[in-house]
Amino acid sequence: MATEIIKVPELGDAGDVEVIEIPVSVGQEVAENDSLLVLESDKAAMEIPAPMAGVIKSIAVNLGDQVTTGAEILTLETVESPAAEPVDEPAAEEESAPAQPEPAAGAEQTEIEPPAEQTVDEPRQDGAAAASEVIEIAIPDLGTDDEVDVIEIHVKAGDTIAVDDPLLTLESDKAAMEVPSPHAGVVESLLVEIGAQVKTGAAILRLRVERAEEVSKPALSGVAAASAPEPKEPEPAAPTTPPTATASPAQADAAGADPGANVYAGPAVRKLARELGVDLTLIKGSGARGRIVKEDVHEFVKSSIGWPAAGAAPSAVPDVDFSRFGEVEQVSRSKLAKVTAANMHRSWLAVPHVAQFEEADVTELEEFRAGLKAEAESRGVKLTPLPFLLKACAQTLREFPQFNVSIHSSGEHLIQKQYVHIGVAVATEAGLVVPVMRDVDRKNIWQLAEEVAEASAKARERKLTPEDMQGACFTISSLGAIGGTGFVPIVNAPEVAILGVARTAVKPVWRDGEFVPRTMLPLTLTYDHKAVNGVDGGRFATHLSALLGDIRRLLL
Repeated sequence: MATEIIKVPELGDAGDVEVIEIPVSVGQEVAENDSLLVLESDKAAMEIPAPMAGVIKSIAVNLGDQVTTGAEILTLETVESPAAEPVDEPAAEEESAPAQPEPAAGAEQTEIEPPAEQTVDEPRQDGAAAASEVIEIAIPDLGTDDEVDVIEIHVKAGDTIAVDDPLLTLESDKAAMEVPSPHAGVVESLLVEIGAQVKTGAAILRLRVERAEEVSKPALSGVAAASAPEPKEPEPAAPTTPPTATASPAQADAAGADPGANVYAGPAVRKLARELGVDLTLIKGSGARGRIVKEDVHEFVKSSIGWPAAGAAPSAVPDVDFSRFGEVEQVSRSKLAKVTAANMHRSWLAVPHVAQFEEADVTELEEFRAGLKAEAESRGVKLTPLPFLLKACAQTLREFPQFNVSIHSSGEHLIQKQYVHIGVAVATEAGLVVPVMRDVDRKNIWQLAEEVAEASAKARERKLTPEDMQGACFTISSLGAIGGTGFVPIVNAPEVAILGVARTAVKPVWRDGEFVPRTMLPLTLTYDHKAVNGVDGGRFATHLSALLGDIRRLLL
């Protein structure tokens, strides 16, 4: 008999995480890979599996405790396996294990795992035996349940790698990300190829590692061994994404301030509930200790289908055989385009849109901006009108806080935000993305100019993370460089307003008894009439126009 102290494995950058479930008790016998407890960070929930079989002797944590990497979880009494056990297998099978052919990417894991558990003993100077084993490395938590593309593979069979060496690069609809190695070792074989689509938990490669205590305990920070059980609920971050990622950039913000955050449910369940418009406070959980699981959300939606609704969604437009009229080609839509379309459609159906039109006289602002051209060049920054728009919108949001809210899904209350984060729509070759500028009201024009340039570059290179696109209170969509005299943007729910900016034009304006040429900027404020009334919409647009028309007020 031996006693093992089980500790929290590597959590990466997660920091302190909360113990939300302890499915074992003192005296209970557990098998290898049985769940010992469930941790939850602000991004995901994760299970800690037993690295070996044994009996629980003591538990060192309680529900609600905050733990970090290396913290003691429990004490496990194990039965030492006889040393001769692996030797009893046929010698020929042992010798052939390391030289097994590389399995196909679609091969089932049950056919791969037995050789991975075999060991090869190597003689050492001190007479002890140094053992190695082959483990499978899997995709870590991606912050989304969707499949992502493998766009680059950094290793090949036979390579020797260290901990945190990049294994491959994945690309979602919003960002590219590298998958690091959680262990050092030698690559036995690759289980994916460039162009493959994978998701959280999918096997990447087989790695031969030196058998040691840290190898037998699965890590949570990056890629977990295939022997670790797949989490019950792959959770997003997110992306993200997404998020979100593929949720709208401000969805995580509404969820974070939601009183329903006290509901016992993981991040993936909360994301699903947000996407389906479900109030988690109305659902009774069927999981351990009343935890809400995805099946509960789906059942709730099914049972709610017969409830009276405020309005029925329109039916889909029927397909037409256009080939009857001439030559056609079917072109696949990108994942980003499909996600954007779904989000916009949902917002259009859920938000009663009202548009307020205004023109701002930006003659002095443009003259002031032109006067800063030399200083901008010395700073290495291109000073566009956007930083001024950001600053003006931030001041106006402070003046009219009723625009800096989100509506709770129950409709019973608003979530008032005490920060001012503004999203900026950026067009890329892959589609439209919305990076978020944070604490805009606390930054000067030069700081905002630098952040806009950096975010735009990351967007074009598809290097935005889910965190870069979450938390917006308000959005600016500018088509000034493209042209047009005005447009009506769709509110990016759960935000309640968005500003559309068109191209400036020199127009004759009646002043002091005569027409004078002035540079006018067309603005469209679109807002959610459930949250904002028309009077406030008019005042917001007028105040914003006044700030842009008087550079002195803008810089105060």
